[in-house]
Amino acid sequence: MSVYVIRAFIELREKIAANAAILKRLAEIDKTLLEHDTALREIYQKLVPLLSPPPEPPRRQIGFQAAS
Repeated sequence: MSVYVIRAFIELREKIAANAAILKRLAEIDKTLLEHDTALREIYQKLVPLLSPPPEPPRRQIGFQAAS
């Protein structure tokens, strides 16, 4: 076999190994992102009721009440 062919196969093997490492790291990032997404959704759901204005208390009507 030619030295060039062997070098080409070695380079191919290195690129495949690098690709596998990148895919593993990408899977880790995706998992972390999903965990953060879940945590942020929970925080948002707890904050929404706090941000809405409180209901207005019932007001008494001003004036005389006529008896029917």
